[in-house]
Amino acid sequence: MSGVTDRQIIHGFIKALLAAIFWGISGTCAQFLFEQRNMDPAWLVSWRMMIAGSILVTFAIARKNSDVWKVWLKPHDGIQLLLFAILGMVAVQFTYFYSISLSNAATATVIQYIGPVFVVGFYAIKNRRWPSVLEYTALIMALTGTFLLVTHGSFSELVISEAAVFWGILSAIALAFYTIQPVQLLKKYSAATVTGWGMLIGGLSFSLYTSPWESSGVWDMGTWAAFTYIILFGTVISFSIFLGSLNYIGAQTASLLCSVEPLSAALVAVAWLGVTFTGMDWLGTFIILITVGLLTLSKKPKRGVTTDQKSKII
Repeated sequence: MSGVTDRQIIHGFIKALLAAIFWGISGTCAQFLFEQRNMDPAWLVSWRMMIAGSILVTFAIARKNSDVWKVWLKPHDGIQLLLFAILGMVAVQFTYFYSISLSNAATATVIQYIGPVFVVGFYAIKNRRWPSVLEYTALIMALTGTFLLVTHGSFSELVISEAAVFWGILSAIALAFYTIQPVQLLKKYSAATVTGWGMLIGGLSFSLYTSPWESSGVWDMGTWAAFTYIILFGTVISFSIFLGSLNYIGAQTASLLCSVEPLSAALVAVAWLGVTFTGMDWLGTFIILITVGLLTLSKKPKRGVTTDQKSKII
């Protein structure tokens, strides 16, 4: 990228990697809250979105030449933002966290990473073209990796529950929708504005179902630490530093580096929570990550900025 120094490129790499690690650890913190503190996933999703959304909207307002209010001046854009908040943000957050509660952070995160395959399928149908050889290869690898992850190579049984597989795949589909739907909004408004409003509105609307005013789980120092981490490091800070990395290394490279997320989730889950990750699990994980790499490298840079920005805020 012209005008960018080697030092800035290094800073960009570090920011993108830190964002991915923060997201991975956030999923493991959620698993800790679900398994050891009996917290309801829907309750956590509501508070995560409401608090993080409020912080992001406040940051967006404080920015120079802020566009945080402009999105509401055009009815069509406002409606699209509401759809993104409810059908995109709420869906991707809840399906992901619920999938964690049914399995573990590592497995849920890896399964969600097949989402880009659904994005490829959507654009193939929309543009009325057959996927390329590279995209077909990625599809086969994604299916193979997922098969190994949920069956360990057996054709007769699953190693995680059917519900965990179902919600994990729903999470990947929700991620695809969440990536595609706001593309037009992101051409007009900043990612901070779209994401901040999406989280805040999504959290407020979801709270009608979750009753967040009623406490959930067992609260102690560990609960507060994990909850605070998810809000600050797993959402606000990770989002900010990821966007900061785009200025130096571009969305394509930053998105590829974010493949570290499921690896960090797996390593922390194994070391902290004692999750058993077998050789088949690791093999399935690496195959899916190779899939993400193939799809990322196949993108044209001009197409990748907006979709990659949005696909990482989970």
